Amino acid sequence: MKSAFIVIREQIKSFYLIRRLSMYEMKSSNNNNYLGMLWEIINPMIQIGIYWFVFGFGIRKNHGVNMDSTTIPFLFWMLSGIVLWFFINPAIQQGSKSIYSRIRFVAKMSFPMSAIPSYVIMAKFYQHLMLTAIIIIIFQFTDFHISKYIIQLPYFMFASIVFVLAVSLVTSTLSTIVRDVHQIVQAIMRMMIYLVPFLWVIHDNSEGGRLILKIMKFNPLYYLVEGYRSSILGTSWYPIVHFKYSLYFWGVVAIIFMFGSMIHLKFRDRFVDYL
Repeated sequence: MKSAFIVIREQIKSFYLIRRLSMYEMKSSNNNNYLGMLWEIINPMIQIGIYWFVFGFGIRKNHGVNMDSTTIPFLFWMLSGIVLWFFINPAIQQGSKSIYSRIRFVAKMSFPMSAIPSYVIMAKFYQHLMLTAIIIIIFQFTDFHISKYIIQLPYFMFASIVFVLAVSLVTSTLSTIVRDVHQIVQAIMRMMIYLVPFLWVIHDNSEGGRLILKIMKFNPLYYLVEGYRSSILGTSWYPIVHFKYSLYFWGVVAIIFMFGSMIHLKFRDRFVDYL
């Protein structure tokens, strides 16, 4: 518990520097491209088009999705959830290698090691904000306009940042000690898009479907993606309707964060030795 408070205090004290470094990180990653940061929008849109064609037309035959007694076209159902994936996936992968790939640069600064994953995650979050804004604007030309439920979205964005930071504290520490951990993280994230309902629908009208749904809910990502959908599509007050599930999510995140903080503080004085 003490380790978690130390890390939180370091995040707060370094917030201004985290913000500046995250802006630099975001700009520098696109410096060599003529279109610059537009690629952060173009690439996801190309992938969305492919997923829509394969899963929407190919597998589902363009059938709608039932969500909270409302039938939603598959494209809009997919868009409202997969926008989170385009943040979670790169943020976790980049966060896992953030320390060992940047430690020489940051070691020259008066900068806590625990803030390195934070500024990498924030750089990805800025891109996430742009993509989310574009998708919400697109929705305004459909039947799914902004509703009162959209005020949940900042909460789920904050929850996703905390979740990614907690995971990155664990993976970035272990990846610095054993490089193979980053490869494992990449392999897991390749599977995760299919293990969480970003692209496919879980039918709970059968015993097998209900069992799969219960298993899926153990994954904190399920809470986040369903929360995003409820906020953008305007179907329910998800954190309130699923209050116990909200408590479960934050309990899991707290455990991961405390464990990540503990091992980070234990090994960070020796990070340079592992390079």
